[in-house]
Amino acid sequence: MKLYEILKGSEYSLDLFSQDAIVELENRIIERTDKKGKTYPAVSCLVRNKEIKLTPEEIVRQLYAAKLINDYGYPKSRLAFEYPIYFGRETKRADIVIRDNDDANVAYIIVELKKPKAKDGREQLKSYTHATGASMAVWTNGMTIAYYQRQNPNYFKDIPNIPNVHQTLEDILQTPFTMDDLVKNDKLTKTGKSLKDLILEMEDEVLANAGVDVFEEVFKLIFAKLYDEQIGATEKDYNLVFRNSGQSDIQLKNKIEDLFRKACSKWTGVFAKNAKIALTPPHLSICVSSLEGVKLFNSNLEVVDEAFEYLMSKSSKGEKGQYFTPRYVIDMCVKMLNPQVDETMIDTAAGSSGFPVHTIFHVWKQMQIATNKPVNHLFTATPKSHAEIEYVQDNVFAIDFDEKAVRVARTLNLIAGDGHTNVLHLNTLDWARWNTVTKEETWVDTYNEGFKKLKQLRVGNDFGQFNFAILMANPPFAGEIKEGQILSRYDLGMKNGKAQKSVSRDILFIERNLSFLKPGGRMAIVLPQGRFNNSSDKTIREYIAERCRILAVVGLHGNTFKPHTGTKTSVLFVQKWDDVLCPKVDDYNIFFATQQKEGKNNSGDKLYWKSDKIGTTTDPKLALCDKYGHPVVYHDLLATVNYNWNEEKKCNEIEQITPDGIAEAFVEFAKKERLSFFADAPLIK
Repeated sequence: MKLYEILKGSEYSLDLFSQDAIVELENRIIERTDKKGKTYPAVSCLVRNKEIKLTPEEIVRQLYAAKLINDYGYPKSRLAFEYPIYFGRETKRADIVIRDNDDANVAYIIVELKKPKAKDGREQLKSYTHATGASMAVWTNGMTIAYYQRQNPNYFKDIPNIPNVHQTLEDILQTPFTMDDLVKNDKLTKTGKSLKDLILEMEDEVLANAGVDVFEEVFKLIFAKLYDEQIGATEKDYNLVFRNSGQSDIQLKNKIEDLFRKACSKWTGVFAKNAKIALTPPHLSICVSSLEGVKLFNSNLEVVDEAFEYLMSKSSKGEKGQYFTPRYVIDMCVKMLNPQVDETMIDTAAGSSGFPVHTIFHVWKQMQIATNKPVNHLFTATPKSHAEIEYVQDNVFAIDFDEKAVRVARTLNLIAGDGHTNVLHLNTLDWARWNTVTKEETWVDTYNEGFKKLKQLRVGNDFGQFNFAILMANPPFAGEIKEGQILSRYDLGMKNGKAQKSVSRDILFIERNLSFLKPGGRMAIVLPQGRFNNSSDKTIREYIAERCRILAVVGLHGNTFKPHTGTKTSVLFVQKWDDVLCPKVDDYNIFFATQQKEGKNNSGDKLYWKSDKIGTTTDPKLALCDKYGHPVVYHDLLATVNYNWNEEKKCNEIEQITPDGIAEAFVEFAKKERLSFFADAPLIK
């Protein structure tokens, strides 16, 4: 009998165990018959020396016990199953306990095998370790695993592993740890958790009651860790500093604060010069332990986005109807507008700067292809070429009105663009006040270099018109502008020569965004579906058609921005009329498409292609992955492609792992229509 047959329909898995261990257990299975004549699988227990029924939970217990014996070296005599734990008159039983070497009556490490979510298992483990005094604990269901150290009754922190029979916990925590080690042992890959999951655990454990701004403190830690990883990627013998290596809590805080200061010195304009980590040493110790095993560089940017979106959900962005745009939507827009190395680009409602960062990646990829260089995963800590850096410094801009979002965006741009960013904290719609805002000393200190470059792209002496080639944005689609001073500057803010009482933000963004584009410039903008079919919005559609060629309308699935909102949205693609690039005509073809593969379920959880490409899953461990190990989201907006370098041929070979999508269909449409940004673009692949 095979183990998978017994596990079928359960929530347990065998992902953590080797094939040899699985086969060894299968070879020990004995078929027995119960009193009713029904057969069932049994096995001789490794620890209890008696025959027991082989249930899904028992399979995982036997396999993990074998792992403790064979891989960790613990003798059977130190293992106990169904270990009694006393809570007054009540007795509960732990699945596996490793007894202390010096006292067999003392629990050293407790192991729990549970179906529920890790959070539930964690709480049970807490109670068990507190009741027994055990110093460490393990939670697993065979698919994911987590290791914990009990510091005191209030603190329960993550650790990278448990010691083997010849080690102490200190040995585990003080082992030198390089970037290569982090890549091999990435916590997100090993445990199946997300960065958001870890932040939620830290909130439950310490942050909720720490009396600090959770966003600020987690941001500081991620910022310091990114800096640490970048050094580790460029200096191969560098031992990562962002680790709880068994020193005192105060020593650890001094070490992490020093790392944070160095990061602030290199990547300026994100935190104030006098910024410090506000967490207490014990709280910081737990947070560092939780984050230290996470690889941020070379990870899917959605990992970081998801974490920051959660943190920022408590601020004003959600209230104003602005949410982080999924990376697959961004990639579709970028591919359809096909930015080139000599073109300028801006996002006027940048959020985490997804559109600018992925524009950078698109152009860098094309530069690498054009020069016969390997296409690499582009969010890396490795140094960029002069041409790549120059493109970022001179061509890519972003604006947002939310200060927290700007700092997140600047961080990602600084890292992706090798130390330079043109991400500015400005209110896009209230451009008449820019002259006042941009003279404030603190603003100048942070943003002036990027602002000077932005001014070079304006038309005239004010900020009403610019000469950008490309604009991509997902502006807020909730809330209204009621200030007459702002509304009076917009054609769509006026009615019968007077400012309207209120106008939706997204409507003003349409007009404002068009003012950023030069003739022949092109735009992708996410809008509520109603703008395309409400009779009351006819004047808006006429306003757009008079000034632009409508290139495409792509309807996004209703789950795209869940769990925050189920508002139905579409992406509008336009190109400004221009005598050369886009001559005005009365009749032309428009590309229409609707997303069918939803990307998320009704709860807002990402849906992934199953590894066999048949159906979907929310479990990243069961998902189809790209060459970098990133689960591939189930959508039809564009194909997922791997670029594999053929050393012999000195070229990139394309491996398409999902079918063509809407973006690929539009590319064919654009070539047939001889749209300027595809008909003559030199870097099309």
